[in-house]
Amino acid sequence: MSPVDGTPRGRRLRDRVPVRLRHHWKPAGALCAGLAVMLYAFGDARVSPYVTSASRVEADTITDDVKGTVGLYDTSVRHSVQLEYKQTDFDKMMKEFKKDGTKDSIPADLTIDGVFLSDVSIRLKGNSTLMSLRGNRGGGPGGGQGGMPGGAEGGMPGGGMPTGGTGQRGGQGGDAAGDGQAPGDAAGGGQAPGGAAGGRGGGMTQYNLSADKPEELPWLIKVDEYVEGRAYQGEREISLRPGSDAQVPLNEALALALIDGTGEPAERYGLTTLKVNNRPTAVRLLVENPDTEYAEAVDGESVVYKARAGGTFDYQGDDPSKYETSFRQLNKVGSQDLEPVMKLTEWVEKASDKEFAADLDQHVDVDSFAHYVATQNLLMNFDDMAGPGKNYLLGYDLNSKKFSVLGWDYNLTFSGDATAGPDDGMSMGGGRPGGGQGGGPDGGDQPDGMPEDMPEGFPGAPDGGDGDDAAGARRGGGMMSGHALKERFLELDAFDAVYRTAYQDLYEKFYASGKATKTLDDLAEQATRAGVPAKDVKSAVGTLRTTVTQRTAALAKDLSVSKSEEVTG
Repeated sequence: MSPVDGTPRGRRLRDRVPVRLRHHWKPAGALCAGLAVMLYAFGDARVSPYVTSASRVEADTITDDVKGTVGLYDTSVRHSVQLEYKQTDFDKMMKEFKKDGTKDSIPADLTIDGVFLSDVSIRLKGNSTLMSLRGNRGGGPGGGQGGMPGGAEGGMPGGGMPTGGTGQRGGQGGDAAGDGQAPGDAAGGGQAPGGAAGGRGGGMTQYNLSADKPEELPWLIKVDEYVEGRAYQGEREISLRPGSDAQVPLNEALALALIDGTGEPAERYGLTTLKVNNRPTAVRLLVENPDTEYAEAVDGESVVYKARAGGTFDYQGDDPSKYETSFRQLNKVGSQDLEPVMKLTEWVEKASDKEFAADLDQHVDVDSFAHYVATQNLLMNFDDMAGPGKNYLLGYDLNSKKFSVLGWDYNLTFSGDATAGPDDGMSMGGGRPGGGQGGGPDGGDQPDGMPEDMPEGFPGAPDGGDGDDAAGARRGGGMMSGHALKERFLELDAFDAVYRTAYQDLYEKFYASGKATKTLDDLAEQATRAGVPAKDVKSAVGTLRTTVTQRTAALAKDLSVSKSEEVTG
């Protein structure tokens, strides 16, 4: 009945509940009560995202593969790349980068070897390489504006730092070459990465990068950023490496050419001209970027994980999500996860020396790993899996259930001591790690070539870093160097034979066969064809040739390497 004044009566509370719920309130009540009990009992429990699917199919497929006119990495032809973008987009991108280091993508049009692709994306690529772009924030050499020594593409800030020694057997001291050179001078003739002469101990090429010269900036081009499923000759990502014209990194090209054909994966490369909007043309090194397609090309059914520059190989518990800051899964995302990496780090950390020696072959392809470790030493690469840039990939074979280690980012190869043997570590300072040349954690001084006024909190800086001091100082290396898997492999006598066999095999392929020298001749032709002035080509290749000659001669005298019955003078 309505009230006397005629106003409508409000609905009772029970009338506001839907009829079906009123009829079935008991099951609903039981459900709510159960949820409350579960929340009370398990509310603080952790849920780990384990993948249960056994699928091995990569969901992100290429649907539009632009064929082009010539092979993208055909080193016998002249290549050209042109990028066109709105200046306002570029200015905004640079503003954000200088403000907080954000590397945003912007749209651009790409013309590559005469083939036009609209709406690709480009972004800056690198960390230490780009320090000079952010102004005078770090002191130190590099770029003339306070940038750190550049060059460690893909490395964390400090990727261009000397490591103090990674994976060294023994601890030899003395001068690098033992021939009266000043401490820190390179046996390789003072060659700086990229072929530019200068820099003690091999030094590092210091790139004077500027927003006013976009043709010299390191770029990552993504073909499918705005057009889903598109690729160019099967490639969705293309990397333009740091260093242009006289500083184009021929040392990286040499390293990649030598690795190719050894049975281990190597990124493809080519020299190209680059023109950005109406800017002058520059000669650049074009390199295949480790992405989904690169990972899928690895032999066998493998999941490939890329180590992140600021990450760690430490065991972090049984939650795979905690490893996402240390590794990025490149392929089979959604069907596989990071659990195999988690288990590997746990085993490496917890296994005794006896267990490590006996069971490593159950977790890692030992022959392949021996070849990887030997390769880094032979090519004088201090910034490998144990270097500050953590430049490596982990490939997990789904059939054998074993890991292999794959290299990438070789723009710091052929730097340092050309006389270093298979049991010596690599460092940028030119001397052997552990010797009396650099100093470090025990000596009080910074290792050779390390800037004295690095930014506070910079990885490897005094009182800075990521807090991983114990791991970073392994083997006296400091500077966030070291890797437990590599170090334990080299330290245990159980693996001497397999490592030595791999070293001898690769020495023959790289140096004794003359391949390195022949490759330098080919690189000289490529650089000249691309437009590098003849005098710069002669200087860069000549410096690398000196390093290769001295490396070959030094290793030929090592009976454990050359298998010679007598040592020639």
